[in-house]
Amino acid sequence: MTISKEKVIVLTSYERRSLFRFLTLYLTSVFVLLAIIGYLFFENNRAAMLNAMKFEMMYQARMLSSKIIMEAMESKKASPKEDFLKTLKHCRFQVGYYDKNKKPYYTEIDKVDRFDTDFFIQDMKCYTVINDKSEHLGVRYIVLKENELSGALQKLRIKIIGYLVFSFLLMGLVGYFLGRLFLHPVREQIESLDKFISDTTHELNTPISAILMTIQSLKGVEPKKMKRLEASAKRLSVMYSSLTYRLEGKADPSEVLCFSDIVKERVGYVKELIDSKHLHVELDLDPTEVCMPKRSAHRLIDNLLSNAIKYSDVNDSITITLKKNVLRVKDTGIGIDEKVQEDIFKRYHRANDERGGFGIGLNIVLSICKKYKIKLELESKKGEGSTFILTFPKVKK
Repeated sequence: MTISKEKVIVLTSYERRSLFRFLTLYLTSVFVLLAIIGYLFFENNRAAMLNAMKFEMMYQARMLSSKIIMEAMESKKASPKEDFLKTLKHCRFQVGYYDKNKKPYYTEIDKVDRFDTDFFIQDMKCYTVINDKSEHLGVRYIVLKENELSGALQKLRIKIIGYLVFSFLLMGLVGYFLGRLFLHPVREQIESLDKFISDTTHELNTPISAILMTIQSLKGVEPKKMKRLEASAKRLSVMYSSLTYRLEGKADPSEVLCFSDIVKERVGYVKELIDSKHLHVELDLDPTEVCMPKRSAHRLIDNLLSNAIKYSDVNDSITITLKKNVLRVKDTGIGIDEKVQEDIFKRYHRANDERGGFGIGLNIVLSICKKYKIKLELESKKGEGSTFILTFPKVKK
């Protein structure tokens, strides 16, 4: 038997979902951590730059104040010389000289709103104010203003964001490979299970065929016992067909099928299973053409029927309708809790351990629907039964 091509290391939808959840949690944590680190680093550097700027501006302002005092002592004048103030060296900062009424003698600063503090920040600009109460040369206030700190902070911000983005991408790449590494043992277990089922089904083929042939040739057996034997053999046959379909990599060519005939044929095939539980089956089928391999159509109906039979109680009913390319398989069985409805399509998941099965039937239904672009919906309420709704694409003429 050829094992399915899924053994190639390609992530399944469930593995992709698990990996996505892991990466979402991991990257969210990394993002928050990097954001905190980046914020603290920026604030620490910002405070250091402000302190350095304050120290430099205060130093330069005091140097200017000292030069004004020296000029006042040498010239022995009470009023300032504007030419002197213009040529007074003031380094890289803008400067302004003001009298006690805060009127400028000479200034390079458009407007100063505060004179009551020695250092303040306004509109992302730093200001330093020296208050000379002696008013040498009539200068009471010396104000310095810088214009470069905001640009330096912006460059620092961009640099930190760049490093954070690079770190985030690097951690994301590491997280992806870690996720793949953690999923590897799970994949190995699934492959081992697939191999076990493959080997088991291979061994079951001969005895199942022998049982079916023997039942057909039996004579003199009570009809009730015969039906029970045939129902059990048919159930084994359906399970075997589902297992082999799931594990084989064979791709059959699509063909145009009358799906109503397929449904009638498969219902007739499992008639003994239906009768064994005294189920009432009602068919309302319009002739409908679908394009898919016959083998896949059989597996689709067999698994939906098997699921309906399995989760129905004695004397329950199953209704199958096919109208306007929409197939509905409705049962009045135990139903499915809303919390686990998404899980029932997962491979090896069983909605009810008491009802048996391998947990692959509905996974096969989902894979066939995806492959042939059939819309699959489920309506179910616990204790009231389930309805599987399949919408087939229209066959192009």
